[in-house]
Amino acid sequence: MTAATTTRTAWEIAASVLDPEVPVLTIEDLGILRTVEEDDDGVRVTITPTYSGCPAMDSIRDDVLTAFHDAGRDDVRVDFVLAPAWTTDWMSEAGKRKLRAYGIVPPRPREQPRDEPPDPRRVLLQLTLRCPQCGSPDTRELSRFGSTACKSLWVCNACREPFDHFKAI
Repeated sequence: MTAATTTRTAWEIAASVLDPEVPVLTIEDLGILRTVEEDDDGVRVTITPTYSGCPAMDSIRDDVLTAFHDAGRDDVRVDFVLAPAWTTDWMSEAGKRKLRAYGIVPPRPREQPRDEPPDPRRVLLQLTLRCPQCGSPDTRELSRFGSTACKSLWVCNACREPFDHFKAI
């Protein structure tokens, strides 16, 4: 790639990186790719982790650097920012469709606006989810934590298949 690389092209390179924990999603689908800026010092990619301490961040940084290196760019810096905090509302609709096709129930929209203080009297329960395998609503939660901290583990009572649910944050 030449110096004439546009910021849009730089965005597309960064946006092509897959999430290592859910490899059908790009970091753009997941909504963690926040900005891609280009100036005389090179490209600066800004990512917001899904939560502080997410173990995938080092892998994502390396994958972004590799994607740019493969495109002929080594003047790239990846920064992680924690504010504003990531929310599942940043996940793209395409990402949610990819999750469902992969067998993971995508998060629902959060029911409380982010800018309102939490109401300690309010308890949100997810009573059922539609099974991504057979479509049955006859499902139950097995564990609040699935294969990663951002997912819960469910099972379908109709087809007996376990599945993950990406929790709304």
